[in-house]
Amino acid sequence: MKEIKNRVAKRREDIIQFLRDICAIPSMDSQLQQVGERIALEMKKLGFEGVRFDKMGNILGRIGKGTRVIVYDSHIDTVGVGDPATWDWDPFKGKVENGVLFARGACDEKGSTPGMIYGLSIANDLGLLDDATVYYFGNMEEWCDGIAPNSFVEVDPKIRPDYVVIGEPTRMQVYRGHKGRIELKITASGRSAHAASHYLGDNAVYKMMAVITQVRELDRRMRFGMGFHPIQGFPSIAVTDVAARTASINAVPDQFTIYLDRRITLNEPRDEVIAQIKGLIPDYLQEEIHVEELYYDTPSYTGFVFPVSKYYPPWLLEDDHKLTLAGQRTIEALWGETRDLGAWDFSTNGTYWAGKAGIPSIGFGPGDEKFAHTNLEQVPLDEVVAAAEFYALFPKMLG
Repeated sequence: MKEIKNRVAKRREDIIQFLRDICAIPSMDSQLQQVGERIALEMKKLGFEGVRFDKMGNILGRIGKGTRVIVYDSHIDTVGVGDPATWDWDPFKGKVENGVLFARGACDEKGSTPGMIYGLSIANDLGLLDDATVYYFGNMEEWCDGIAPNSFVEVDPKIRPDYVVIGEPTRMQVYRGHKGRIELKITASGRSAHAASHYLGDNAVYKMMAVITQVRELDRRMRFGMGFHPIQGFPSIAVTDVAARTASINAVPDQFTIYLDRRITLNEPRDEVIAQIKGLIPDYLQEEIHVEELYYDTPSYTGFVFPVSKYYPPWLLEDDHKLTLAGQRTIEALWGETRDLGAWDFSTNGTYWAGKAGIPSIGFGPGDEKFAHTNLEQVPLDEVVAAAEFYALFPKMLG
């Protein structure tokens, strides 16, 4: 413990500067090349092997030579900054105030990358990785969580790890799951007509009004316990986007589409969730309003296409699973305290690792998810540095 802490303390300024460097490189819309190149330089300097971009454009590196395979997952893309005028500082240059770095990506989720890379390098130097091979996996996640690890296992490098640690913000606690979600669209068909004689048409917007009302009512009922899970909490549903197809502003729309974000718990089977949504459509409109599950097939910046369903399963690792217990033992060994287990409110790459592939996964990272995607995004620098201690010791504590 003492040697890990000493070595991390000596690299404190390097860890902080590395974080500031990667936050300064914009990586919105999954444009990872420049930030990936900066991370690759750091990995090579610190003794990682096999440092390269995969076919999708994620960056990865390997350290250790053991038979047990662990992946440290850190997404290095971010959402955009919105209106720059709403920021009181440059979102990429950032600022440090009272030991806290304010910058886009500082919390979600570049903040875990320095600790992972420096921590694993220190662990390797101390001989703590003799029985493990660990991959750092800096990936794209914001627009389709789980697609990058899906490609990691099935396309490139075609490795199925034994365990995964996800670096999303957890307030320096061990998290072991979260709700899932499914993204759907509902389309109403009608008949166009000139607005001056609109009664000759069949307005698709009006058909959808009853469905939207039912969506809002369903969400309200969920807040009263429908689908509630004691750890994952309440499910939810929301209309998140709409689109009308019309010949002109003076014509009746012949098609109207709404998009839904449906957060789901382990108490809600996928087929039942979809059937529930279809049940919101009045019987007399069943032939005129259709529900579709969305798919993601947008090419990455390398041109790589990997079509996947936009169904993201919920998952929850057992409190007494060896991976969960190893995380808790690591915290206790380093800092002499027991911290509550947690679960994210948002979703992560765990939707694939644990939800689809069934690979045991936990989360541990600096920062608080409540600041993600806001113009107050921030991470305490003491947590960024301390996280390196956790990432260094954890593989050995896993036993």
